[in-house]
Amino acid sequence: MKQFLLTAGGPLLSLERREAPLPEPGANEVRVRIKAVSLNYRDIMIAKGMYPGVEFPLVPFSDGAGIVEAVGGSVTRVKEGDRVCPIFMQTWLHGGFRAEYSPSSLGGQSAGVLSECVCVAEDGVVRIPEHLGFEQAATLPCAAVTAWNALFERGALKPGMTVLLQGTGGVS
Repeated sequence: MKQFLLTAGGPLLSLERREAPLPEPGANEVRVRIKAVSLNYRDIMIAKGMYPGVEFPLVPFSDGAGIVEAVGGSVTRVKEGDRVCPIFMQTWLHGGFRAEYSPSSLGGQSAGVLSECVCVAEDGVVRIPEHLGFEQAATLPCAAVTAWNALFERGALKPGMTVLLQGTGGVS
């Protein structure tokens, strides 16, 4: 399968295409055939060598969408053919952030989604709503969760409250 590696911090021109073996899912994993990826500001910072805790070479990009192509023997939440997005931090499934989740961030300390196929834990994917295409869904894993956290966890947003959205950042 085709896969891209970011070989060093610097321009995105340091991306190299390579052939890699097709990954086989473990017992609790799914293999996702990636149909779309999106670039977010964190990906740019990593590519420039300006993001801490990243070692090169690496498969970049945290946000993608695709189709479950194979499932491990113990998988029960999704099935072959399901449209899914891998979540940004594979081990952050609920509750507040803890530093121990960081190594599971795709495209940073863990291999990202700029590959034809990726294997991730079955708990590390969410189904894509039918009304969204792959390109739309690929923009959501990091940005949507960041926005949700800002509004509902940090901001304690409740029905009837007013929200001001400024278009000044990489997520807004």
